[in-house]
Amino acid sequence: MSYNIKINQVQSSRVSEVDINNIAMGNAFTDHMFICDYENGAWINPRIEPLTAIPTHPAAMALHYGQAIFEGMKATLGNDNVPLLFRPMENAKRLNFSADRMGMPSFPEDLFVESLQKLVALEKNWIPSDEGAALYLRPFMYADEAFIGMRAATRYKFIVIASPAGPFFSKPIRLYAETKYIRAAIGGTGEAKAAGNYAGAIRPTELAKARGYDQVLWLDANEFEYIQEVGTMNVFFKIGGKFITPDLSGSILAGITRMSVIDLLRDKGFEVTERPIKISEIIEASQNGTLEEAFGAGTAVGIAMIEEIGYKEMKITLPKENPVSHDVNDTLNAIKTQKVADKFGWLVPAV
Repeated sequence: MSYNIKINQVQSSRVSEVDINNIAMGNAFTDHMFICDYENGAWINPRIEPLTAIPTHPAAMALHYGQAIFEGMKATLGNDNVPLLFRPMENAKRLNFSADRMGMPSFPEDLFVESLQKLVALEKNWIPSDEGAALYLRPFMYADEAFIGMRAATRYKFIVIASPAGPFFSKPIRLYAETKYIRAAIGGTGEAKAAGNYAGAIRPTELAKARGYDQVLWLDANEFEYIQEVGTMNVFFKIGGKFITPDLSGSILAGITRMSVIDLLRDKGFEVTERPIKISEIIEASQNGTLEEAFGAGTAVGIAMIEEIGYKEMKITLPKENPVSHDVNDTLNAIKTQKVADKFGWLVPAV
């Protein structure tokens, strides 16, 4: 189904004012945004407009009750300078999973993809061409009904904005295993991409950085023993030649990069197991020499090599060489830019 997306294009782009190949994510935004409104039980008026501030009533329910979700994805340039999306339908499905958990309406998945295609095609000149760089896309939905009261809202907005971004981490990262604060618990909202999940992580992350670390290694809410995520990433460990990653137990986000990495590793001949992982298992593997590599995987970051984990008074040091991690990162980047064949069928042209 094709939607009648109205486009109000700017007369002059601001892209010449930005060094798009030398900028951190989230510091500059493209000329346009996609907007769609939810009223009277239906999504209406899909449109692309010049990027501008959005009028918000002070009683907008998202501000008071937290009905806000988002997605993260990237657009790259492929052969013949064609803009490409990476597995956008998976993001559409996950957005609706999050919406369901947060009591929000689902968004038409085909409109989700079409909105991204049209917006990215319009913002093609904003896509960086450097290795590992991309145009970061932020689709999000929030309750904008003006009402004070604890119930699901009846009015929502779905918006997509875009920001050119270089590689997130340029060097291996150090993690602090948190044993006081939690990211999520089974039955909570950890498996949804809810805005509040990230708000609750800010204070512990700042404390970890004050200790000299880059991110938090999140542990379970009951025993602080089972590994969940790394900052805003899923996490993988290579032990004795095999890869393990925490299973999706109800408190862990089903990352699009995560599922892609699992497919890539298996395609490269590695055994990958999704199961609960205790921090004590990682300590033991480090001590007996079988812990070979570890990395975080996420859309914004890509693949982030892990060089150290701080746990209580202990430091777990990982090998400096990360051959498989680098290979997976290079392969992902090469697929996204069509330097190697996309045999998985992950790419969708933004035309």
